[in-house]
Amino acid sequence: MKLTLLLDLDDTLLQNNMETFVPAYLQALSKHLAAKVSPNHLVKHLLQATETMLLNDRPDRTLKQVFDQAFYPALGIDESQLHQEIEEFYQVQFNQLESLTRPVPGAAELIREAQARGYELILATNPLFPLIANLHRLRWAGLAEAIPSFKLIASYETFHFAKPNPAFFMELLARNGWREQGVIMVGNDLALDILPAKKAGIQTFFISSDPHHPLSSGGELKNLLAWIDRVPPAEFQPDFSSIDAVLAILKSTPAALPLLCQKLPSEQWNTRFQSSEWCQTEILCHLRDVEIEVNLPRIRTALSTLNPFIPGIDTDAWAEQRNYLKQSGEQALNEFIQARIELLRILQELPPKTWAQKVRHALLGPTTIQELVGIIASHDRIHIRQIVKNQAISLGTEGE
Repeated sequence: MKLTLLLDLDDTLLQNNMETFVPAYLQALSKHLAAKVSPNHLVKHLLQATETMLLNDRPDRTLKQVFDQAFYPALGIDESQLHQEIEEFYQVQFNQLESLTRPVPGAAELIREAQARGYELILATNPLFPLIANLHRLRWAGLAEAIPSFKLIASYETFHFAKPNPAFFMELLARNGWREQGVIMVGNDLALDILPAKKAGIQTFFISSDPHHPLSSGGELKNLLAWIDRVPPAEFQPDFSSIDAVLAILKSTPAALPLLCQKLPSEQWNTRFQSSEWCQTEILCHLRDVEIEVNLPRIRTALSTLNPFIPGIDTDAWAEQRNYLKQSGEQALNEFIQARIELLRILQELPPKTWAQKVRHALLGPTTIQELVGIIASHDRIHIRQIVKNQAISLGTEGE
């Protein structure tokens, strides 16, 4: 059975009491930077900037960009003035906090067995730390040898959303290429791990002493694999039909696309690796034009007209008609992102009852705005898989 395990880190794979760890972390960092910033000043603005990261809902800005814009101007210091000291802190002093943590019993064994079963592993820690800090914490958890097995390790440099935003979980899945397989979120925090993952339509396993918790299946970490073996595989298939889920997918696409596209060298963006398949630039041009000329007009029509008729459009023909192969993929990507942000602005302002408004679709017949937006989300997933497949073909890793 193919499965993707989204694994929380603190108090899931690593015993780490945040009420103890965070004050010690702040003390160590402020002491290390004391020659340039007063400790009280630094801690105040670091906590405020972290709160800004937690609230970020913009898919075009990484958490690091959000943090930097909130943190350094408040300090009255340019990032370059602290860059070297912060790098040194995470390389050396951060490791001194290991004594506050302990490996979770059975975590290493779980990871080895999950690897043997062929499960895909993603570290779904809240991406508020830099990557180097998360790598250190994996080592503290006794998982140094397992680090290369993680397909993704969430960190603030490249992620755009933080827990409990459901878009965080969708960004993980989008960055992993929207694999068509079961998904389980494993975590110890109801508010940060379990409930938002459920909002995203993902099956959950709650690390707790109560295996029969009313909000989620769960138990101790060592019981996870036995629980997986008991549950029918169909229950691990995500359900992306809810309003929360489709909105989270629509946010994840502009967040994930730039990083996914960068995996292909720029000189290959206009290369067709299979004669019957679009190249990366053609896919991006298609996404842009569908967003601007189909999705946005359809949603505006659905909101402004009583039970409107939505005609079908052959958008696949545009690739040849508009000569996508000769266009700029980078420009198409940027224009898609801006159009998607506009679509999200419209959708996020809708009251719940509006999502149930009726429309008549040329191919689907009677449907609703919610189902119409669900089609957009499904379209996103299809073309992200296509981009990932192209890259795999180019690297000779298809099927891995």
